[in-house]
Amino acid sequence: LSMTLMSVFLDSVGFFRYLASYVLGHAKASQRSLFLWLYLIVSILTVFTSNDIIVLTFTPFICYFAHNAKIDAIPYLVCEFVAANTWSMALIIGNPTNIYLMTGTGVSFIDYTLTMIIPTALAGIVSFIILRLLFAKKLKKGFGASSQKVKVEDKTLTAVGVMHLAICIVLMVISSYISLPMWIISFGCFVSLFVCALAILLFRKEGLHKIGETFKHAPYEIIPFVLSMFVLVLALEKVGVTGKIAEILSKGDTIFGYGLASFFGANLINNIPMSVLFSSVTETLALPQRLYALYASVAGSNLGAFLTPVGALAGIMWTALLKKHGEKLSFARFICYGLIIALPSMMVAIIGLCIVL
Repeated sequence: LSMTLMSVFLDSVGFFRYLASYVLGHAKASQRSLFLWLYLIVSILTVFTSNDIIVLTFTPFICYFAHNAKIDAIPYLVCEFVAANTWSMALIIGNPTNIYLMTGTGVSFIDYTLTMIIPTALAGIVSFIILRLLFAKKLKKGFGASSQKVKVEDKTLTAVGVMHLAICIVLMVISSYISLPMWIISFGCFVSLFVCALAILLFRKEGLHKIGETFKHAPYEIIPFVLSMFVLVLALEKVGVTGKIAEILSKGDTIFGYGLASFFGANLINNIPMSVLFSSVTETLALPQRLYALYASVAGSNLGAFLTPVGALAGIMWTALLKKHGEKLSFARFICYGLIIALPSMMVAIIGLCIVL
């Protein structure tokens, strides 16, 4: 929540909209160039913030941009969604499922990154190649780029927000060396950011609507959602279901077994409940097999998000945003794209994990 609130704050002061406008403005009149720039900027921002906030931030922008440029928004929307849910694997802070699965294992920020960077890069390269081939015909057409440029709404607050986010990430990287839990670092940076923002706004004698908007758009629904899933998973554990799942998965290769099971499991019960369940299932495994299973489950929880719209909370929120902006993408069409992109991406991520581990 702390990381998300910092990202939402940066969104409220216009940082992401400005960055998107700047990058997309350099795409000239080529849809292929625009497509590449969008994939790169979404990937980079997702690595350092979170997939959910990037999806929520960029979707309205893409719909608006595509309407003005008179181009089909679907290739760019799919590109954004795939990039956000692929590169969210790279750092432990990229997705709540990464945090939940890995923080109880004693794996440091650096160890996690060194393990996941190759599988993430492989999945990222493969997903982009497939996306380009999939939408090749549509991207051949030119477009009339919008002349509207987005400016940073508040340079001071933007600088303060970016500085706090950067400090937070740096401290997380060295957290295992300074013996500070990552939740304390993120919460401390979040508190510091909002105290600084409050002081600046009060000094200017301005309203506090930016802070209010930030808290208003925080994903509070995650709290009862995750707590409820804890209860359900504990119930399954009590009646022996988690043990049965562990027994079935132990019969094959750990990385392939848990990777594919988590990938499809996320699309049966959503990736957050799946992560809670698989965290419990892996407790029966001895090291290093448990770590192998958890890393594979991280890959499944991220890449499973673009197999079906119910694979992740981001997918559910994303499809709701598309309807709001009048973009038509049916459940069946989403799955068609998902099968073509997600399955190969998941397989190369698993292969990458096998190489690294």
